[in-house]
Amino acid sequence: MDMNNLLKKHPLIEDIANCKEIFWVNATAQSFEDAKADSAESVDIDAAEARLLRFAPFIAKMFPDAKDGIIESELKEISRMKELLAGGEVKGRLFLKCDSHLPVSGSIKARGGIYEVLKLAEKIAMEEGGLTYDDDYSVLAEPKFKDIFSKYKVAVGSTGNLGLSIGIISATIGFEVTVHMSADARQWKKDMLRAKGAKVVEYPDDYEAAVAQGRREAAEDPACHFVDDENSLDLFEGYSVAGKRLKKQLDDQGITIDQDHRLYVYLPCGVGGAPGGVAWGIKKYFGENAYCFFAEPTHAPCMVLGLVSGLKNKIAVGDIGIDGKTEADGLAVGRPSALVSEIMDSQLTGCFTVDDEKLYPYLAELKDSEDIFIEPSACAAFEGLKYVCGSPEGFPAPDENSIHIVWATGGNMVPEDEKEAYYKRGCEGR
Repeated sequence: MDMNNLLKKHPLIEDIANCKEIFWVNATAQSFEDAKADSAESVDIDAAEARLLRFAPFIAKMFPDAKDGIIESELKEISRMKELLAGGEVKGRLFLKCDSHLPVSGSIKARGGIYEVLKLAEKIAMEEGGLTYDDDYSVLAEPKFKDIFSKYKVAVGSTGNLGLSIGIISATIGFEVTVHMSADARQWKKDMLRAKGAKVVEYPDDYEAAVAQGRREAAEDPACHFVDDENSLDLFEGYSVAGKRLKKQLDDQGITIDQDHRLYVYLPCGVGGAPGGVAWGIKKYFGENAYCFFAEPTHAPCMVLGLVSGLKNKIAVGDIGIDGKTEADGLAVGRPSALVSEIMDSQLTGCFTVDDEKLYPYLAELKDSEDIFIEPSACAAFEGLKYVCGSPEGFPAPDENSIHIVWATGGNMVPEDEKEAYYKRGCEGR
């Protein structure tokens, strides 16, 4: 790779390589309609939601915390936190999308991750167990189906939260499940997975190495389904349902999104699957009136590097000398998804990066102001308010009619002692 030529063509990459905080606006963004014939053309949000509704009786039976068997989170206005952000100059209303408190696995990965495993289970149950679309899917908890599912395996590579969602739902259904965990994964997530019945394989290397090994092992076993965080349209489809659900939540609160009431959404980004699917769903339902931004750590800015350079997944942070080590374990990814970087090239409004040292103070401020706990990775999204509200170019500036949504991607399943340690660190860093 000719680094000099790359820097000459894209000067911002020098700041990225030096781990400086940056804000980048995507000059090639298109309308959703203009970009429809892309890699996500086959994604069917209505069909995906219908599948999730069919599984609701099963989810309700196996996970009492999922009200009516629906895996969804609250959209909560956080006006006190708003006053603490961007020098108190946030124009419009600020909401938190509480995927940090999603049922089953307590993170945004409970959307796409669980959806892909459910889709697999439905296919197997129909082919081998006589399940039909008209059945009450709670029958899938019966021994007959458990015996069928026990012949199959599920594998995934993860820094943590995707592994939790895949591990928990797969073990509950009856699949044999293996989670390949990178060195960045928190120990408590590994411990919880093992307690739920998943096999955890630990690696001294980064996320990309864990995924690659998991993919290789699964390819050698015809009974094993590999959940490919880097390339899965099923994952993407599950995440995209969030756009439709968000539309209903805003409607229920009497909030209209149009050219006079614009929507700004801030999404923490690792490999890109979850924020990409959510952003795609949002663009589908709100179109040109929605502006989506990805948040990344300064030491793992894989998506912005891929998009700025135009190389997408053909470049990794290690190629420009970045170590990829960050406190935001869920975002500790060195190379972006090929699938999602291609789709987001036309749909994403922009990206920004944030230093690790800011994550914990945001965590403490949210706890103090709103009594809501989210994990450090999720806190990266708050940094976007200062950029978007600070005389932006390339998209309309927010005004008093604007709606801002920070997407809280995880945190509810963090053990209490870890929560206390995170909070204390945040208080000390303010």
